Amino acid sequence: MGAKKKIVVLTGAGMSAESGLKTFRDANGLWEGHDVMEVASPQGFHRDPELVLEFYNQRRKQLLEVHPNAGHMALVDLENRFDVHIITQNVDNLHEQAGSSQVLHLHGELFKVRSTEDESYVLEWKKDLVLGDLDPNGHQLRPHIVWFGEMVPMLEPAVGITVQADILIIIGTSMQVYPAASLINYVAHNTPIYFIDPKPSVGASEYNNLTVLSQTATTGVPALVHQLLNS
Repeated sequence: MGAKKKIVVLTGAGMSAESGLKTFRDANGLWEGHDVMEVASPQGFHRDPELVLEFYNQRRKQLLEVHPNAGHMALVDLENRFDVHIITQNVDNLHEQAGSSQVLHLHGELFKVRSTEDESYVLEWKKDLVLGDLDPNGHQLRPHIVWFGEMVPMLEPAVGITVQADILIIIGTSMQVYPAASLINYVAHNTPIYFIDPKPSVGASEYNNLTVLSQTATTGVPALVHQLLNS
């Protein structure tokens, strides 16, 4: 038996939408009347930390009520035959809940918090986070989320994984959000790329060896997984 082929899967909001998770912003970019920069930027946190903490408390509560969908479950099946690495823009843990064993979170994780002063101090956290929840040195804890304007520390490891891909699968992302969108440029020439999205933003002619499936995650992913496992 040779080494398993490596499949790299890049997932965005469309992966989780069918589990009932509201996407980050509605059509006009607002969250309950708030601009996303008010609730997802260092400046917003500095200006009104209680508002920001409450935003993530609500999202954490919602995540406790939803479950992985057929798309998440299908990706787990790929591990029977392939070395599967998931790179997700999502801050939920639905890939892990489904049973995927190698998941890298580009934009942080909702069920973790960290110190505002010491980025290495990270805790698992599923309850509400409030002002006065401190690290051992007395610094306020914050969501373990990459906010607008912050560095994406997991980008370099994500690139390192992507360059090794034998197959790249992109699911439920507009491919417009930097830096995640740049990952497609790191796969080797002629690597098969599959793009699953009900409203795909790229066409088959834009990349070598690109197959576009204009489907949602719960229909497109199981279909593609079935095809790959039986090819």
